[in-house]
Amino acid sequence: MTRTLRPARTTEAVKRPGRWLALSVLVLAVLLVAVDATVLGLATPYISEDLAPSGTQLLWIGDVYSFVIAGLLVSMGSLGDRIGRKRILLLGATAFGAISVLNAYAHTPELMILARALLGVAGATLMPATLALIRNLFHDPRERSLAVGIWGATASAGTAVGPIVGGFLLEHFWWGSVFLINLPVMAVLVVVGVKLLPESRNPDPGPWDLLSVTLSLVGMAGVVYAVKEAATHGFAWATLAAGLLGAAALHGFVRRQLTMPTPLLDMRLFRSRGFSGAVLADLLTVLGLSGLVFFLSQYLQLVQGRRPFEAGLAELPAAVGAVVAGLMAGRAARRFSVRAVVCGGLAAVGLALAALTVIGRHTAYPLLGTALLVVGVGAGLSFTVTADVILSSVPEKQAGAASAVSETAYELGAALGIAVLGSIVTGVYRDFTGPAGTPPAAHESLGGAVEAAAGLPAQTGEALLDSARQAFVDGLALAAGVGAAVLLAAAAASWFLLRGRRLEDGAKHP
Repeated sequence: MTRTLRPARTTEAVKRPGRWLALSVLVLAVLLVAVDATVLGLATPYISEDLAPSGTQLLWIGDVYSFVIAGLLVSMGSLGDRIGRKRILLLGATAFGAISVLNAYAHTPELMILARALLGVAGATLMPATLALIRNLFHDPRERSLAVGIWGATASAGTAVGPIVGGFLLEHFWWGSVFLINLPVMAVLVVVGVKLLPESRNPDPGPWDLLSVTLSLVGMAGVVYAVKEAATHGFAWATLAAGLLGAAALHGFVRRQLTMPTPLLDMRLFRSRGFSGAVLADLLTVLGLSGLVFFLSQYLQLVQGRRPFEAGLAELPAAVGAVVAGLMAGRAARRFSVRAVVCGGLAAVGLALAALTVIGRHTAYPLLGTALLVVGVGAGLSFTVTADVILSSVPEKQAGAASAVSETAYELGAALGIAVLGSIVTGVYRDFTGPAGTPPAAHESLGGAVEAAAGLPAQTGEALLDSARQAFVDGLALAAGVGAAVLLAAAAASWFLLRGRRLEDGAKHP
């Protein structure tokens, strides 16, 4: 078990010159990923209309990025510890920008799914590297808390900028333009990052074990695929086989890490109750939120008839709440306690989602806006403090791998959330009863129903849209209820797992 790591004693080590300028470069990478994630939700109705994906393909377009990135984050975080976190960040940013072009010009559902998967490969290099470099730049626990707060606030700002910019682009250009906004951010990040970012790596890294990489990827892929297929189509032999293969691969990964002298991921980190509690809180929070958020943009546009730019503005309260809460989270956790802030944040999100179970086709915006604001505040508090706990629980040389665990929980939660909650929405939606002459494509997605209605007589088309929109709203309300239950359960679990944890222990780790 690792011994306590004391903070560096020299002023130079604790207060690295230029650390805040370097942080400004790191948050550009966070902005890049956050903007990409949010614009996809707004663009989904347009992608659905243009590429005509099936309901299952539409879910794959939404979650394959998280699906791939979850399987590779640990491997890429460990690779950054070995070859250099600055190097892998700049390489990943370059690849992210280039593959964004492929996303923009995808002309079939299959190519779009492939492009999103490749973007996940590139994205897996970015987030662990940013958090690991923050761990290397800021040795003082209070400064690190503020840096992590800025990091989280920038991610939340990206969720605000993404819908607004994306909505503007969707109203004036074709849907592929929302991916091309990654290019200027990537260019600034690479050019400025070369000069400002310090390189850091594990001084005694050991080999990068390709078998462990394969086991991690196959394990995550098999488990997420099985959950997605079971939620969408029910249990089948192929689904069961994929789930068992994934579980076996993850079991093999864990056993291999425990026996290797220099593992990709030190499983002993999970012996720390604070570390495990923070990871679990991240996973369950995102699981409860992601499926709902994925469909919310469709609700605002296809059910309530808002323009893309207006829909982006409607989602702004969540981002504003998360930015403000993220910047205050470290101070609040020190004044009260880690578990009080994390559990309070999770409970707030759960209650806000519970309020959305009464959502209807004509729900007034004050209810939606208030719920989104509370969701943002709660998520900002929870995510910022748990990221700080995870970073402060490990020695600096393992920062990349630990950061990857945090991001894996986030991305795995996103994939599972879209798979499970998204499948609830889709399952309820598909059972709607349309008027005579309703084409099968209308039951695949709400976007498909809108397109089908345009080709029907006016009265028939209106009846089809009424039934389809009501079914979609019923599914969304049910998913909100399930998400609320998950968040409240996460709050209860975190109350016990984070007992006694304090941010003043930032220089300690198990």
